[in-house]
Amino acid sequence: MAVAEIITIGTELLLGEIQDTNSRYIARALRDIGVDLYRLTTVGDNINRITATMQEALMRADIVITTGGLGPTVDDMTRQAVADTFKVELVFKEELWEQTLERFRYYNRTPTENNKRQAYLPANAVAIPNKVGTAPAFRFELGVKTLIALPGVPGEMENIMKNYVIDYLKKRYRLKDEIILPWVIHTISVGESNIDEILGELANLSNPTVGLLAHPGQTDVRVTAKAGSTEEAQQMMEPVISEIRERLKDYIYGENEETIQSVVAAELLKRNFTLCVLEIGTNGCVHRSLSEYLSPESLCGELLDDNITHESLKNHLHEYRDKAQTDFVLGVMLTPKGEQMEVYVVCLDGKNLSEFQRIYSGPPADASHWALNVSLDQIRTRLKELKGS
Repeated sequence: MAVAEIITIGTELLLGEIQDTNSRYIARALRDIGVDLYRLTTVGDNINRITATMQEALMRADIVITTGGLGPTVDDMTRQAVADTFKVELVFKEELWEQTLERFRYYNRTPTENNKRQAYLPANAVAIPNKVGTAPAFRFELGVKTLIALPGVPGEMENIMKNYVIDYLKKRYRLKDEIILPWVIHTISVGESNIDEILGELANLSNPTVGLLAHPGQTDVRVTAKAGSTEEAQQMMEPVISEIRERLKDYIYGENEETIQSVVAAELLKRNFTLCVLEIGTNGCVHRSLSEYLSPESLCGELLDDNITHESLKNHLHEYRDKAQTDFVLGVMLTPKGEQMEVYVVCLDGKNLSEFQRIYSGPPADASHWALNVSLDQIRTRLKELKGS
């Protein structure tokens, strides 16, 4: 069983100037050939830290894949870090320089002297052709260990992964036709510890495995199977997924790519219901999330004054129901309570009014997301009750 780690290199990643999409692509590519990924690490443009990170990763993993740091500038340090990791010199490769010159000629451009840096590789490294960029990738083997250095430009990295790395890893590590297939079940308005207690012994399974991932107001249950085919993995997972559905049926709102807003919107459309959303302190996130799925004919909304009281909000719900002639009116109020936040949700359909109030003590930046999830769950719950009546 091959184990891998990914290292993304670049201070711009640590500063949040760009988003790391490379790790996700590589992780999914490794998953699809049955390689277990144990760690993702990001390190800035510092030769000592990059080298130390590579050395540590190689002690744990069979395969280390890096992205970034292969450009022509002084802060592109991956080549030197790999050389230092394996205690070899950098060697100028005339053929790589010729390839670089050819690519510049093709675009009618002239390379600068610093482009020559890209023609240096650690001794004993093997160049990997980069057909869509000027930075050669390379691999370095030592016993059963392999380090693969890829460009940080997503298009270049993806091209090399698809056209070289995957087949190379399959052959080098004699990987069977094996995949790692995930299935995600979304639960809402119940905490991670409660879900863990309900699932009990299922968390101890080895294949498939069952894991939890907490979000504001939502907990995901991830089932993952490793098998020779998608069909086999699905067969392995099905009894476990069925058991989870049975145990968590009151809390599940959807699976895989479904979101609470897509599920609620689909149910409203299915039953030809209309909705008006009144919000205080949420910056309109509830209405905005639903507007991706509902037209203005099905959805309206308004931001109300921050100083409104719970009682005033309930009065507004009745007024808007009569004015907008909607089937549902949802009020969502998010207000500071000392160092915490309070969410107050009130839902009106016909003559029925339900209320929900709770203190949120998590990260302030997640408060709106939490309010969105718990408020839409009130609509989901009411729709479920109407369906059963």
